[in-house]
Amino acid sequence: MAGNDGRADPAAAKGDNVGLGILLTVVSVLTFGIQDAIAKVLVQEYSPFQLVMMRYWAFAAFSLVLALRQAPLRQVLQSRAPAWQIARGVLLVADIWLFALAIRTVPLGELQAISLVYPLLVTLFAIPILGERVGLFRLGAVVLGFAGALVIVRPGGLPLDWGVGFAILSASFYAIYIVITRKMTMMDSTATSMVYVGVVGLVLSTGFGIVTWKPMDWGDLLLTGIVMATTCVGHGLMMVALSKAPASVVQPFNYLSLPWGITLSVLIFGHLIDPISLIGAGFIALAGLVVMARERRKKLVRDVDAPLPGKE
Repeated sequence: MAGNDGRADPAAAKGDNVGLGILLTVVSVLTFGIQDAIAKVLVQEYSPFQLVMMRYWAFAAFSLVLALRQAPLRQVLQSRAPAWQIARGVLLVADIWLFALAIRTVPLGELQAISLVYPLLVTLFAIPILGERVGLFRLGAVVLGFAGALVIVRPGGLPLDWGVGFAILSASFYAIYIVITRKMTMMDSTATSMVYVGVVGLVLSTGFGIVTWKPMDWGDLLLTGIVMATTCVGHGLMMVALSKAPASVVQPFNYLSLPWGITLSVLIFGHLIDPISLIGAGFIALAGLVVMARERRKKLVRDVDAPLPGKE
C-alpha cells in the first residue's frame, strides 16, 4: 500500500498488525504496573539506588544485546553528538531514581497520574530544544493537564512531601529525555542510542547503588529478580508493539497505567484514590490525549503536503 507521498508505506511493508500492536502495548503497561507495585514494596526496606542499580543490570544487558545484533560495538558507539547521548543516559537514570524515591510515599494511583503529565511537558520542552512552535490549542491542553495535577496535590488532597516533588521531577526529566531522543533520531541510529543509554545508565546506577548495598533475603531477591525481568519483558513488548502498529495508534493505550495503578493500589496496599484526585487525574489524561491527537493530525497534514519524489 502506498503512502500519501507516493512512496511505499514502511509500516505496511513490515506487515502492520494493529490489533497485535495494541494487545502488546496493553500487556506492556500491565507488566510495568506490576513492576511498580513490587518496587513500592521493596523500597520500604532497601535503598532506591540499590534497586535501580540491579534493574539497570538487566536493562543494560538487554539494550546491549539488541544493539549488537544490529552492528558491531565500535560502530554503534560512533555518535555524531556524544554529549547529547550521554545527557540522555543521565536523564533516564535520574528519572528512574526519582520515580523510585517518589514511590516510597506516593500511592500508585496518584503517582501514575502525576507521571502522565510528561507528554504535556514534552510539548513545552520541545519549544527551546527542537525549536517547535506550539499553538494556543496545545498550550490550552497543557494548562488543563497542569490544573489536574494541582487538583491532586491541593490542600487536603495528596500530602505535600518530598515524594510529590520527586514525582514531578521524574516526569520532567523523562520529558526532556524524550525530546532529546527525538533530536537524536535525526543524527544517530537506534542501536547507537540504545547502547549509550545502557552503558551510561549502568555506570551511573552502579556507582551510586553499590555504596548503598544492603544484603537481601531470598524472598526479596526473588522480588528484585521479577523487577529485573519485567524491565526487559515490558520494554521488549513495547518495542514489538511499535513494530506492529504506528506509535500514534498505541501511545494512547499507555494511559491504561492510570486505572491499573489505582487498581493495584487498592488490591495490594488498600489505598483508594479520593474522588476529587480522580477528577484531577482525568484532566491530566484528557489533556495528554488531546495533545497526542493534535500531534497525530499535524503529522498527517505533513505527510499529505510532502512533495512527491523528484518534485519540488
